[in-house]
Amino acid sequence: MSKIVHPICCGIDVHKKFLVAAIAITDKQNVTTYIKRRFSTFNSDLKNLEKWLHNHNCTEVCMESTGKYWIPIFNVLENSCHVVIANPKYVRAIKGKKTDDKDATWIADLFKFGLVPSSFIPPKEIRRLRELFRYRFKLTGHRASEKNRLQNALTVSNIALASVVSDSFGKSASAIVDYILSCDTFDPEHCKSLLQKKLKEKADEIIQSIIGYELSNDQSVKMKVCTKHYDYINECVDDLDKTISSMAEPYTDFINYAVTIPGISKNSATYIIAEIDTDMSVFKSSKHLCSWAGLTPQNNESAGKKKSVRISRAGVYLKPLLVQCANAAIKDKKNPYFKIKYDHIKKRRGHKRAIIAIARMILTCIYHMFLNKEAFNPSDTNYSDIPEGLYKKLKMQFIKNAIKLLEKEGCVITPPAASA
Repeated sequence: MSKIVHPICCGIDVHKKFLVAAIAITDKQNVTTYIKRRFSTFNSDLKNLEKWLHNHNCTEVCMESTGKYWIPIFNVLENSCHVVIANPKYVRAIKGKKTDDKDATWIADLFKFGLVPSSFIPPKEIRRLRELFRYRFKLTGHRASEKNRLQNALTVSNIALASVVSDSFGKSASAIVDYILSCDTFDPEHCKSLLQKKLKEKADEIIQSIIGYELSNDQSVKMKVCTKHYDYINECVDDLDKTISSMAEPYTDFINYAVTIPGISKNSATYIIAEIDTDMSVFKSSKHLCSWAGLTPQNNESAGKKKSVRISRAGVYLKPLLVQCANAAIKDKKNPYFKIKYDHIKKRRGHKRAIIAIARMILTCIYHMFLNKEAFNPSDTNYSDIPEGLYKKLKMQFIKNAIKLLEKEGCVITPPAASA
């Protein structure tokens, strides 16, 4: 028989307009009685829910993470109760036997035996930072969509600018597009005067990619709207970046730890903290964190046969960010630590699996760095694969860091020449 972990607990079935709460009270004879009540999701009734739980001495609450509907309830109960937010797949009831009352009772029954694993819910300040980061993530997606629409309009209008320039939205290319949208007759010489830096060498080729274009009124209007919307999104992203930067100031030390990892910038470090927080004690191990982020293969074995072992769909926001950092890390020439590991894995498993492996390594490093509050300093660096010039540079850097650490501990360092 399973052991009862929570003698008094509450299961909540959450909906948009109302919720059903069921308090399970188990006596010394292991007999459970249930007290059920329905509340609306208005703030006044959520306060009544808090009082109702307090009157029955119930401080352990469990509810499933239904969209965003659990957040107002969590905000009210967070300070007075221990609230467990469960993934719906762990508390799903049997089909055909579902009612709101039965769902709440089923959640309470599972929770009283400790069978419901809690989802990771960061502190309130981190949750606020996370909301802004995720909104920024959505805006950058909309910005990319507008760039694609503008590029499609250029293609339809027989303007092959993207075939010549590497960035269709650089200063020179943007100036040319603005000129095309505003001019009545195309002047090649004026167009050449808009080019900057190295693009001046491709002036004739750029003119050839534009001459003969057919810009219809509908495409012109579409491009103007896309450009205006693109600029507006950039302004919104800048405003979010300023707010995120000010909210991230209390985590400056951890950001400084994270940026010592190759491939991670200050912004990337801030966004990673917004997703995982700085307190690593909430995760059992680095493997647990990587599994939560969707960077580890799933366990799917039956009758001794392993089936699909693909990575899970978890980490919708964190995983793409870590993959982006991994791609930057393998291109870092100053510190080729991850580049060496990537090359070894790529030979056997290919690029996609290798880049996921590097992303997992980066997250594992962050876990231990935040846990121990130390900078990136891997102990398994293979110096034989590092070019001699870079090896000497890294060696001198390590020696300086070692001397600083010894002096900080009170040791007196004597130079070799003085000792001789």
